[in-house]
Amino acid sequence: MILSLPAPNRRLLLALWISLSCLLLLARNTQASHLRAGDIQAKVDTTAGRNPRRIFFKMILYTDNSPSSVRQPTATIFFGDGTSSGVDAIKRSTADPIRISNSTDLNIYYFEHTYNAVGTYTISFIGENRNRDILNIPDSFNRSFYISTTIVIDPALGLNRSPILTAPAIDRAARNQVYLHNPAAFDADGDSLSYQLVRCQYVPEGIEGTASPTGNNRPNNQVCPGYTYPDDPSFGGTSVPYSGPPSDPGGNTVRFSQDVRTGQIVWNSPFRLGYYNAAFVVSEWRRVAGAPARRIGQVIRDMQIIVENSENLRPLLKIPNDTCVVAGTTITRTITATDPDRNPVTLFAYSGIIPPATFRQTTSGPPTARGTFTWTPNCNNIASEPTQIVFKAQDVPTSGSPLIDERGWRITVIGPAPTGLTGQQNATIPPSVTLRWNRYLADCVGRDGIQLLIFRKEGCTNFTPDACQTGLPASLGYVQVGSVAKDTQQFTDTQGLERGKTYSYRIYATFPLPGGGASLASQEVCVTLKGKSALLKNVTVDQTNTTTGAITVRWTAPKTGLDGVGFPTPSSYRLSRAVGQSTTNFTSVFTTSNLADTSYVDTGLNTQSNAYTYRLEFFVGGIPGQAGAQSEATQPASSVRLTAAANQTATQVNLTWTYAVPWTNAGRPTLVFRRNPGSTTFVQVASVTGGATGGSYVDQGTAAAPLQKGQTYCYYVQTEGGYGLPGNSYLNTLINLSQQQCVVLAAIPCPPVLRLVNNCDSLNAVVSSRSGVFPRPGETYTNLLRWNLDTNAPAGCVTDIAYYRIFSRAANETQMSLRDSTRAPGITSYDDKGLLSQAVCYQVQAVDVRGQRSALSAEVCADNCQLFVLPNIFTPNGDGLNDTFRPKVSSPLRRIHFTAFNRWGVKVYESQNNPLIDWTGDGTNGEGTSGGKVSDGLYYYQAEVEFADLNGTKKTFKGWVQINR
Repeated sequence: MILSLPAPNRRLLLALWISLSCLLLLARNTQASHLRAGDIQAKVDTTAGRNPRRIFFKMILYTDNSPSSVRQPTATIFFGDGTSSGVDAIKRSTADPIRISNSTDLNIYYFEHTYNAVGTYTISFIGENRNRDILNIPDSFNRSFYISTTIVIDPALGLNRSPILTAPAIDRAARNQVYLHNPAAFDADGDSLSYQLVRCQYVPEGIEGTASPTGNNRPNNQVCPGYTYPDDPSFGGTSVPYSGPPSDPGGNTVRFSQDVRTGQIVWNSPFRLGYYNAAFVVSEWRRVAGAPARRIGQVIRDMQIIVENSENLRPLLKIPNDTCVVAGTTITRTITATDPDRNPVTLFAYSGIIPPATFRQTTSGPPTARGTFTWTPNCNNIASEPTQIVFKAQDVPTSGSPLIDERGWRITVIGPAPTGLTGQQNATIPPSVTLRWNRYLADCVGRDGIQLLIFRKEGCTNFTPDACQTGLPASLGYVQVGSVAKDTQQFTDTQGLERGKTYSYRIYATFPLPGGGASLASQEVCVTLKGKSALLKNVTVDQTNTTTGAITVRWTAPKTGLDGVGFPTPSSYRLSRAVGQSTTNFTSVFTTSNLADTSYVDTGLNTQSNAYTYRLEFFVGGIPGQAGAQSEATQPASSVRLTAAANQTATQVNLTWTYAVPWTNAGRPTLVFRRNPGSTTFVQVASVTGGATGGSYVDQGTAAAPLQKGQTYCYYVQTEGGYGLPGNSYLNTLINLSQQQCVVLAAIPCPPVLRLVNNCDSLNAVVSSRSGVFPRPGETYTNLLRWNLDTNAPAGCVTDIAYYRIFSRAANETQMSLRDSTRAPGITSYDDKGLLSQAVCYQVQAVDVRGQRSALSAEVCADNCQLFVLPNIFTPNGDGLNDTFRPKVSSPLRRIHFTAFNRWGVKVYESQNNPLIDWTGDGTNGEGTSGGKVSDGLYYYQAEVEFADLNGTKKTFKGWVQINR
């Protein structure tokens, strides 16, 4: 039997319950203020039965240890996949927190989670609550503490570990003195790190609103309301002199910054005393060969800085300059610090390489504190990015708080140079060289993918790399000819070698990403190839014609040189030809077994329009196409290609010529010949110095005999070159002729001046006044082009135009293409119809009756008119008529961020994925809705519109719409 309490007793019990609840609430609030700083670290499963979707985590929290603070024995973790550990499910690794100062405890939590699929996940922690009186977080006592780490689960990444921040996340600063902090981040995988300050965050719903049965286990993290960075002007103060970086003479505004590469935080200088919190993101970048660096994770640290008043002066730390060290070599350096107040100084070192590296303080001063850093890196430490060690000097004052100086030292670990490189010529056709060397880094284990790169150049060099100079400078002219795995000890070079030349070889090692890195280059080995290859020496144009052109090709006979006897028989030549000067599409034109036959006249060519390139192959042990035949080929050589064009004012002829030959014409004379109108012979008019690939000359005639407008002049050039081989004078004076090129000395057409006559106001008036939507299905735009000739560009340009060429490109394209041409003289307009977008750029070119083309007009771009009108009513009743809310009039759009509100200002719908809105009257993404239909009535909207014009114009439209079903 249950008996009810008498009314007075019930009232007494209710009063007691209310009192007890208030006391409990008060107790919770007085104990909730305790979280100072923290971060989360992650690494993929490395156990024997490795599961790439199983991730291990370590979270570090710093808490206030005052008697009224919570001891944080447990934590709630949100795993980023819609699940959580459950409220208070993760236990601290120790029964009691670790006391690190008289005001701060360290708490460490270990946990793991297995994800169902690959993807990107953000793991986070919500703490209730931050400690009191944080100056740059208003009402910090009632703000939750939020930190997170983002990971990417991808089997292609292999073993991946998040950055480890080895320096503590809580620190002290002194008023009117520079504050320094470096998280001393270390990435064990060699990934690159970058740093960026962000605002501290909180979760309004807290743990209970996120992890409860009604929560979704996905924290709604937001910037703490009213958060300001520590250098906000409201905190007062000015900077003090500091040598930097960043340097500051003092007297400027306070600055709080973080170096994006080193992570160094500099606050110059705090003024107002108290607590400050700052957060920053450490992003992890994975370098992949042939692709941009990929961000594969990030850690957000929220740290606390306590600014105190101190007459103490901070110590001054001295560290070595950034340096490099060869793997396997011990590096030892002394770190020193002095204190202006002659206080003793304690030295600290933070880095992921400690251990095995060591740092031991030997003296504390005064006057000088000293410590010794020692490290012997191995091949697993070799990386393209330096390893950072952060040193901190902290004084021990007789009164007041200790102060610090902090600096980062960066050491780049490079690979040792390969040793024992030798080279030997082989008795092969074509010639080849075999290189051998000592086994590289035999004791390197656990670092797969190390490659040895083989480089070659003509001639020897006395290059000696600097102590930190890996690889080979491009200026030396070495070209890579091969690569082999680390344990390989030889390589045979068979490509492009020529007898009689000396080649220098060097090798060095490269190390796999993500760490990357390289070694010093080996000593060189020089190999002189005996014998003499067949060499092309002439490709000269004999006849200029479109169908009966002729070119003479000449070459030298080869010699073996290895054993003093001739090549084995049968031997033969094969000459091949390609059209142009830079092609590999060769066709055989001549074959002979007579080794004394060293020339060929190639006929039936179009030498008027084309240059030609030739390649000679020498065969031994068989004829071309026969099994067992071996061959070596010459470097290809082209004919000389001449172009001639009159200048705009028809006062001179501009000549240019090009060639691609294995000998050099640079520094040798090129003779220019001209045939005047009415003459049958050519005469030399100039001698110019040739270049590596061609040359040029401007023919203006002479004062006594200037060039005449309207006349035709013909030209050819004669080049001289040589191989520069000692004792081979006949190979050092190689004469070749270009084709003959004629040009009419006439002015070019005047260029058009283009304009567009589109009228957006007229278009807007037309489409806004009509019924229905715009554009209607099938409707397109037209751009109206108009132009006239600029008869002074230059003066005397031709106005006798046969037709015009119209070029265009879409807004997202970079190259113009020919769109159309006018059909008759005198037409100076063009309507470009059928366009889905008006955003098109144009140029116009004039063509005269002789076929000469003018310069292109200046580029003129049409843009989309910014048309946008929304209706004031729609009827989403499913009858197929006016069922969606979308623009009535609209020029092309990129996107719309559309939000609808009811008359009380509650958001009922939001969308930013559809540039035409197409709202059906549902409550998607609305506040307090479940995605169902909104009721009939009046709604207010805001549409943030980005137009698809050239400037990406953004405008905001506000209005109302009536929904009737």
